[in-house]
Amino acid sequence: MKRVLVVYYTQTGQQKEILDQILFPLEADPQVELTYHRIQPVSNYPFPWDGYSFFDAFPESFLQIPCPLQPIDDQILHKNYDLVILGYQVWYLSPSIPFNSFLSSKEAKRLLNDTPVITVINCRNMWVMAQEKVKSLLHGIGANHVGNVVLVDRHLNHVSVITIVHWMMTGRKDSYLGLFPKPGVSEKDISESRRFGEPIATHLKNNDYSTLQTTLVGLGAVSVKPLLVFTDKRANTLFAKWSQLIRSKGLPGETARRPWLKAFNYYLLFAIWVLAPVVSLLFLILHLPFLSLIRKEKRYYQSVNFKTPR
Repeated sequence: MKRVLVVYYTQTGQQKEILDQILFPLEADPQVELTYHRIQPVSNYPFPWDGYSFFDAFPESFLQIPCPLQPIDDQILHKNYDLVILGYQVWYLSPSIPFNSFLSSKEAKRLLNDTPVITVINCRNMWVMAQEKVKSLLHGIGANHVGNVVLVDRHLNHVSVITIVHWMMTGRKDSYLGLFPKPGVSEKDISESRRFGEPIATHLKNNDYSTLQTTLVGLGAVSVKPLLVFTDKRANTLFAKWSQLIRSKGLPGETARRPWLKAFNYYLLFAIWVLAPVVSLLFLILHLPFLSLIRKEKRYYQSVNFKTPR
């Protein structure tokens, strides 16, 4: 009997839908025992969000400051697992606060140390630098990162901005104004993610994950877009300055940081609608001399390799 632990966080339920599809072959296998743990903050983040709460989560999210979590059941903590699957979302170019809080906990070290781990990401479109932060945390607690699957909203960047805001602020995953596509990962991509479960099940039974990520990438589990990587890296530099500034003005909910959150809101609108198109144009003009480096980076981000920061 193979024991598999699934740890995930979700507000909308989309993460669980994705995991259900990917894990269908394991769920149907009588030789596999699946255990689920949904990460629960002591104080839940709202869904749907209101505008203030949405931006107030930014500094702590980007700076990866943990929040208190509900305890994990002792029956989960005192078992050893053959594989752990981690499902998370990206908040402000970092892993979501609840997921980051789990990875920063002593319970995560107990469960993941010296254990094969597969990450499953669902987000709007930029995930590469958040995954590097997750890799760092996994490396720090001695986990064996063997696989990664990424599902994203495939619509154009500015279209997905509009639709995701509609979803996050209303709680409705429907067509905004009856004109825009539905937000989030498409139903087709979610249902077709079941194909990733078969190689996971095979490698689990063989107790050998050496070729798992190569197989998953061959099935389309990780698509890396160099333009988004370029944007992600530069946005991280700017977000670092904003998050430190706002955090210096006060803690979450404190009145002193409200004007700075409003300023960040205006900056974000400017960055998305004015700066992003300029950055995209510059990348398209200047990227040709760096094609070999871009291809090398793409292979790295498709992998589960981790470069230890110097």
